[in-house]
Amino acid sequence: MKTIHWMQAAMFAAIMGVLGFLPPIPLSFTPVPISFQTIGVMIAGGVLGARLGALSQIIFLLTVAAGAPLLAGGRGGLAVFAGPSAGFLISWIAGAFVIGLLTQRAAKLTARRTFAANLVGGVAVLYAIGIPVQSFVTGVGLKEVTIASMAFIPGDVLKSAAAAVLVPKLRTALQAVPSFRRAA
Repeated sequence: MKTIHWMQAAMFAAIMGVLGFLPPIPLSFTPVPISFQTIGVMIAGGVLGARLGALSQIIFLLTVAAGAPLLAGGRGGLAVFAGPSAGFLISWIAGAFVIGLLTQRAAKLTARRTFAANLVGGVAVLYAIGIPVQSFVTGVGLKEVTIASMAFIPGDVLKSAAAAVLVPKLRTALQAVPSFRRAA
């Protein structure tokens, strides 16, 4: 892998960190807050593609594990990977990969195709991993956690739509940059 690939992945890991400074929205019925970082997962996968999008999330999560307080609410350290959000955090890697894979395979990247990729990778994949892990960690039944997680769907659909508008424009703009074009 070339240095430019690492730089691109690190840049999107940094974007995830910046999104972590936006305050989380706590919900009274679940220990997992609403965070704006999932839109970062969608943008990273859509812009960087499967491999680099996933790598950006790995870099970000390793930085968090090392203690950097970059998660929403200023959280960081190894303890977050043993808490109720652990499955959602780890799912960011798979989510970015799936979004990247789906957007790379699109003949022409449109907002509609990106939106569909975001719903699959940025919502379905994240929930498929995050909900069972939250149920296991908290000891709350899978059905109850699933029902509580439905409160996140409207916001996740909005984030999917926003990323769907941004990603095709960002990819077009970044393709004009010679170093990005060669790396992608």
